[in-house]
Amino acid sequence: MRFVVILTPDEEGGYVAECPAIPGCISEGETLEQAIENIREAIAACLETIVSHGWELPKETDVLVTTVEVPLPAVVS
Repeated sequence: MRFVVILTPDEEGGYVAECPAIPGCISEGETLEQAIENIREAIAACLETIVSHGWELPKETDVLVTTVEVPLPAVVS
């Protein structure tokens, strides 16, 4: 399954990773790669719990989220 994952730099270093499709599915890592691997494992564990309880699976998504940098326009005085 494919899910959107949000990665946010942590103030104390490293990254926090969360999966909005699965409330409470959050992890962290010292590097982006580690945070991604950890959230992948957290999602798998959450899915196992969901399936074992017979709950409805969250919807997967093909949405990709990224950031873009845009220069500020010159201030007109």
